[in-house]
Amino acid sequence: MLKQLAYSTALALVLAGGAYAQDDHDHDAEDVTLYRVFVGDHAEPSVTAFDLGEPDNRWTFETTGQNKLYSVENGAAVVAVQSFDDAVNFFTSGVSLHAHGDHSDIAVTDPTAIEETLTGPRPFHLIDHDGKAVINFDRGGYVEIVDTHALSEGELVTSQLQQARAHHGYAAPIGDLWVTSVASDEPVEGDAAPARIGLQPINADGSPAGDVETCTAIHGEAFSGAYLATGCQEGVLTVTEGADGLEFEMLEYPEDLPAGQSTGTLLGSKVMQVFLGNYGGDGLVVIDPVDEPHFRYIELPFRRVDFALDPTNARFGYVLTEDGSLHQIDMLAAEVAQSASVTEPYSMDGDWNDPRPRLAMAGDEIVLSDPNAGLVRRVSTETLEEVGTVEVEGMPYNIVVVGGSGVDHEAGSDDHDHAEEGHDHDHEDDHDTDEDHDHE
Repeated sequence: MLKQLAYSTALALVLAGGAYAQDDHDHDAEDVTLYRVFVGDHAEPSVTAFDLGEPDNRWTFETTGQNKLYSVENGAAVVAVQSFDDAVNFFTSGVSLHAHGDHSDIAVTDPTAIEETLTGPRPFHLIDHDGKAVINFDRGGYVEIVDTHALSEGELVTSQLQQARAHHGYAAPIGDLWVTSVASDEPVEGDAAPARIGLQPINADGSPAGDVETCTAIHGEAFSGAYLATGCQEGVLTVTEGADGLEFEMLEYPEDLPAGQSTGTLLGSKVMQVFLGNYGGDGLVVIDPVDEPHFRYIELPFRRVDFALDPTNARFGYVLTEDGSLHQIDMLAAEVAQSASVTEPYSMDGDWNDPRPRLAMAGDEIVLSDPNAGLVRRVSTETLEEVGTVEVEGMPYNIVVVGGSGVDHEAGSDDHDHAEEGHDHDHEDDHDTDEDHDHE
């Protein structure tokens, strides 16, 4: 049975349904729902931000290269990782949410580029967990740990954790310890990356806290509930805190899954203790880390382009396939609930970084970039029908959405005009950045 997380569920309901107005709120306060979209261009080194309900409220930020975008600190900050250009840029999103039990407060300002940036050899995977954004530098042999609370206030505070050998991997905090992926000691030729062999618990200073757990070709990771899950050739390796340290368990792929495939991309629900992962090019798996069956397979009609979980309705996820169809995934039944055509076809043949749509969630809408059309499309989660489009100059590609619903206590102030008045800003004097990727 999928375990529900009561606290996260309550928070999700607050964010999804809007803040509950209370009799003792001040008279200037009002309930506000605002979603702000950040989208990176495929070809140009820039990030465009706009308010979904008022897209004329728009800002453009220059970076160094193509950006893979991540929201951190409950959406209060955005990180732009530029792998091809060895840089990372940071933004305050201008939207902050703070839960207060019976309601959430929301504060809205303009997004800003943080002046400080990170540079280093090939930044790639980012994990946002426990107040830390952890960025792996694949060719540097270290991870950079960013304090996300400080980042939300416009300050870049970082520290480093060294790895034994540079590789395409990750590190993540779990309780008082950390885990890090581990590369093989075997020599490689030229610029080839070393093979990845497992996951090891370590102390905060980088010293080993246990043996390496086998996880061949480790790739993809996510948190849900008490668990970290990561993809391996053998299965999905889970990690959780135990009485005597970290506990590891390999959930082996069952014999009824298609042979010769594996999971290399994972999403973790914040409301139920469950993961959604890819399985080969045209399949998904719903993964329960506790109860059997651990894997439930969903066959797709075409190869998968991108997929996302719904944070406000944990029952559903969404996947776009290369024929241009969007499919609603029922996580409880492990099946496709409904489908609709939303874009032109985007073949998965070619390079992994060719321009293809990316998905994000905004309340009761799926927001997806459509690079060839130069649009961000808005699709209803209930009907999968398009409810609007937003034109974005260039070729919109990687995308994140921040925001939600809450009580705005500054709504009566003269300069608080995001819901009524459009404006366009260019920020060309801020940066030196980096790039993106999503492969299997």
